[in-house]
Amino acid sequence: MLFNSYVFLFGFLPTAYVVFWALPSTRTRYIWLTITGYVFYGYWNPKFCILMAVSTAVSFTAGIGFLKTRDPKRRKLLLIVPITIDLSLLGFFKYANFGIETAGAVFKAAGYSVALPHLDIILPIGISFYTFHTISYIVDSYRGVITPTRNFFEFSTYVSLFSQLIAGPIVRFRQIEADLESLGTADRTRWLGRGARFFAIGMVEKVIVADSLAAFVDPALASYHTLSTLGVWMAILGYTFQLYFDFSGYSTMAVGLGYMFGIRIPQNFNSPYKSLDPSEFWRRWHISLSTCLRDYLYIPLGGNRKGELETYRNLMLTMLIGGLWHGASWTFVVWGAYHGLLLGLYRKFSTTWNAIPAWLRQAAMFLLVTIGWVFFRATSFGMAGDLLRAMFNPTSGLLVAAPVLSGFALVLAGAWSAFGPNAFDVSPRPSFNRRLALTAGFAACLAIIAGARPSPFLYFQF
Repeated sequence: MLFNSYVFLFGFLPTAYVVFWALPSTRTRYIWLTITGYVFYGYWNPKFCILMAVSTAVSFTAGIGFLKTRDPKRRKLLLIVPITIDLSLLGFFKYANFGIETAGAVFKAAGYSVALPHLDIILPIGISFYTFHTISYIVDSYRGVITPTRNFFEFSTYVSLFSQLIAGPIVRFRQIEADLESLGTADRTRWLGRGARFFAIGMVEKVIVADSLAAFVDPALASYHTLSTLGVWMAILGYTFQLYFDFSGYSTMAVGLGYMFGIRIPQNFNSPYKSLDPSEFWRRWHISLSTCLRDYLYIPLGGNRKGELETYRNLMLTMLIGGLWHGASWTFVVWGAYHGLLLGLYRKFSTTWNAIPAWLRQAAMFLLVTIGWVFFRATSFGMAGDLLRAMFNPTSGLLVAAPVLSGFALVLAGAWSAFGPNAFDVSPRPSFNRRLALTAGFAACLAIIAGARPSPFLYFQF
């Protein structure tokens, strides 16, 4: 089910909201949010609800086990077994064919002809996100960062919360635990206005900005061989802004929906194209993922505590795995390696870099990130190579469709991302003119949705 669809806006959401606030207790609200989460998820394919239920039951059982034992060996077992189960499910559905294809390529390079099967596997939407939720819960329980809940429906609410189930943010249990515990006494009107504003801003980001850019970006990149250098740059810049406003739009709507139900979901984007260096970029882009990679991978690997070479190794390994998390393709791995290299170079030459004027650092950082998105968007290394050659080697060809309108959309999106506010920058008490503009924007979104099939969010594929 899509946030930007009439079935969600005029069917699912009003029903979920009215029933939730009519229920009298914390427990009944947990049960209702669990039910709505599974209905929301099962609307796409009901059979994959079983996977989420299995992951939920295994992780909850592990948490109960941590409450009952202090024996180090048993606790280690309670850590390893459920994480292995979660990662095995994720690995099979997301990476099985990738592993088979990679093995086939290795055999072929070695001169062997081996016929390996291609498995008919459908990737469950959102599996990477809810797997991160369950694993972070298990690790935090093991470390003693949180006290595992004894209430199964509280935990199932956390895992299946529909507002952030499909594409994040990746919310850790401790970040919303207090709000979950107090759901029964939550004030319906306390954050309603704020939630509605966040949801409307996110809808504008997705429907008006991201989808308008997609209208020329997707056809252009589908026939990228025909584009000139300027056409390729317009397409890649369009994708740079499309990806940001698409994913930021989803995350902002998720935050707004959380507020509507009395749950404060943390910020996931903080104007990343305003970043002045690679480190700042990852503090602003997909904040929930970057902090998870830091806390559950980079720091356990040793972080920057074991010497300079080890620090560079840990940075690179973290970003390689972060790239692979996004998709089962070597282009994502290269994208991760590219950002690992940028982080390493910044660490080495930060003094020199920081002496450059801020406006120039922002422009240079934006250019570096845009180049990286080529690997993120490309479906093959051949496509990535062709795009990069056309970007930096003058090439004749076509422009994108409706170049004047497309250029205007690029300018507006670029100005908003580089200089404008994000949803968290907007005052909690916006002026009448801002409320009017936001209302008009949301109304325009409804009109657009009514006239076209709602488009899925880009991060659904991850």
